[in-house]
Amino acid sequence: MPSRGALPEDGAGLVPTDSSAPHKEDLSSKIKEQKIVVDELSNLKKNRKVYRQQQNSNIFFLADRTEMLSESKNILDELKKEYQEIENLEKTKIKK
Repeated sequence: MPSRGALPEDGAGLVPTDSSAPHKEDLSSKIKEQKIVVDELSNLKKNRKVYRQQQNSNIFFLADRTEMLSESKNILDELKKEYQEIENLEKTKIKK
């Protein structure tokens, strides 16, 4: 199963700009996608094989299910944290 959307650079660096609305929507869709990945990995049977897609190619490598689940949860946490930071910035701008 490919882990589409589980790229480390997806949650890297928050740059506050005036165009945070499109970034916020993009982040929201990535969070939804990552939640699906976590759910799918969580519901797999223990004997199922999981594959990781090589970045920017159609090559897949066998991966450990528990490691993939852990990594996917970490990415989801990072995305949620970034989304929360954007919301907090927007709230502070509104208050000022």
